[in-house]
Amino acid sequence: MAVKRTSKVTKPKAAKSASKTIRSKTATKASKSAAGSALSQAKSPKKVTSKGAASAASKTLKNPKASRAAKSAAGSALSQRVVKSSAKSGTVSKTKARSAVKSVTKSRRK
Repeated sequence: MAVKRTSKVTKPKAAKSASKTIRSKTATKASKSAAGSALSQAKSPKKVTSKGAASAASKTLKNPKASRAAKSAAGSALSQRVVKSSAKSGTVSKTKARSAVKSVTKSRRK
């Protein structure tokens, strides 16, 4: 199975959230891992989120105690995860990434 390429980069607002998360003394290891992945992709469209960083991003999004900044960075990292080009897994991953980003967006509006 071929790996799909992505041209996505982390937007400045998400990069700022990632930076804030990395500097936080209370952020979890998973949050910082996801934030590091998002930050490393800020100006590099060829870089993609690794399986481990995607897992950490997922944990961060599920954590009710995670900050808004951490969830924003995690959503950005997860949306840049590349999956193998199986139609089923590609669709599922895109759907999960979209819902993760939507949940972060909703929490910002509150």
